[in-house]
This record gives sequence, structure tokens and C-alpha cells, in this order.
Amino acid sequence: MMTNQITKDENISGWINGFIGVVLFSGGLPATKLAVMEMSPTFVTIVRAAVAGILALIVLWLGKEKRPVKEQLTPLLLVSLGCVVGFPLLSALALQYLTSAHSIVFLGMLPLATAIFGVFRGGERPHPIFWFFSIVGSLLVIGYAVSQGISASPIGDILMLLAVVLCGMGYAEGAKLSKTLGGWQVISWALVLALPVMIPLFFIYFPDDIGNVSFQGWFGLGYISFFSMFIGFVFWYKGLAQGGIATVGQLQLLQPFFGLALAALLLHEQVSMGMLGVTVGVILCVAGTKKFAK
Repeated sequence: MMTNQITKDENISGWINGFIGVVLFSGGLPATKLAVMEMSPTFVTIVRAAVAGILALIVLWLGKEKRPVKEQLTPLLLVSLGCVVGFPLLSALALQYLTSAHSIVFLGMLPLATAIFGVFRGGERPHPIFWFFSIVGSLLVIGYAVSQGISASPIGDILMLLAVVLCGMGYAEGAKLSKTLGGWQVISWALVLALPVMIPLFFIYFPDDIGNVSFQGWFGLGYISFFSMFIGFVFWYKGLAQGGIATVGQLQLLQPFFGLALAALLLHEQVSMGMLGVTVGVILCVAGTKKFAK
């Protein structure tokens, strides 16, 4: 009886932590758009990884955390490749060709990518109906974007698709590892592993016209450095570890709609009111995936 109660409590906590992570992640692409409008995508990626890496190093030192064992280094490198370098760089490059509203649509496929990697790497085996709701939710998000008639760029679309694949891999690897290493420890060590590369690159790519960057550019860079690259992951990986990679990962279906709202608010990008009806459908899909996840 006690075991079942603990499992239920952990499942609820997983969804709460996962939801907080999704809310924090939702501002990532609009904030990145603000940054890349005034700075190069490469420099933006380097700065967000370096700042978050230094913050992670301080937190690990203050917490006197043990270093990862040898068996944990490969998964950490995959997390670093997918979440610290891959998704930030590819999405920043894509935003040179796309509006943030268009790029956010691709996040609708992120839960499916995370679930697939969770099956192959995390050993999870969701109910077949889970896949039905997951695919329908992804198609609702993609269909909504198509219905808006947003102009597309093939280069930007390919970059965002690759970004989503790498991010799904990083999420699944990090969630699996967080069960033994801890949620915030996973992203922290992944960031620290990237620091020896990011710090030299910071000086190599440091722009001469940095003094011309506006408040909006600095705000965007600051947000993705602290919230998208570190704080959001603390909640996200903890939620995935508590509630399951495939299950809690479906909360990402809500991220595009939070992001679209922020794109309209911060960047004044056009967002149709039809988003409301699609959001309801997506929420129902999330509820369905939760019910049939095990």
C-alpha cells in the first residue's frame, strides 16, 4: 500500500516538475529570436552554454556533488551534444530563416522524438494506444501551423527538424541518467563537460560590435542562458525521472502554444485565435498519453 502511494506521489510530482520545465522552455525560441536578431547564432549558442556552464559549476561545487562515474560519461556527452550544443545551435541557425512562431511548431514533434528515444534507450514500453495519442497530438500541432499559412523556408525547416531529433535524444538520455545521478546534476555535468570547448570559442567568436546590442537582445540572451539552458532543465529532468520519459514527455505538446503566445507578446508575430481549439485537443491528447503510458 505504501509503495503504491509513493509511486502515485512521485507520478504527480513528475507532472508538476515537468510542467514547470515546459513553461520555462516555452520562452526559449522567442528569446533566441530576440538574441539572433542582433548577434550571430554561433555566438548566442556559445554564450548560453558558457554562462549556464559556469552557473552549473558553482552549484555543483557548493553542493559538493560527486563526479560522474565512467559509465555515466557517455550518456552525459549525449545530453551535452543534444541539449547544450545541438538544439541551441541548430534552432538559432533556423531562426535566421524562420519566425519564432513557425519554428515553435516543430516542438510539437518533440514529445514523439523523446518517446521514441525513451523506448530505445530508456527501456520504456508504453501501451500501443499511447502512440496513437502521441501522434495525433503532434499532428494537431503541425496541422495548426499549416492552417496559418506561415511561409516556410526549406533550410530553416530542416535545421529545426534536426534540432528536434537531437533534443529528443538529449531529453531521453538525461531522463534515464537522472534516476541515478539526479535531475539537476545531469544538466549541470553536461554543461560542465562543454565548458572547456565553450570558453575558448567565446573569445574566438566575440563580436566587435557587442556594444550595439539593445536591451531586447541582452534580455533574450540572458533568458536562454539562465532559464532555457539551466533552470528549466532542473525541473524537466526531475519530472521525467519521476513520471517516466514517455509519459511526462508529452507535456511538451503544450510548449508550442505557450511559445506562440510569447511570440505574439514579445515579437508581435501573428497568432490565430484558432490556437484555443487546437490547445484543447492537445490537452486531451496529453491526458490520453498519461492514461495509457504504462
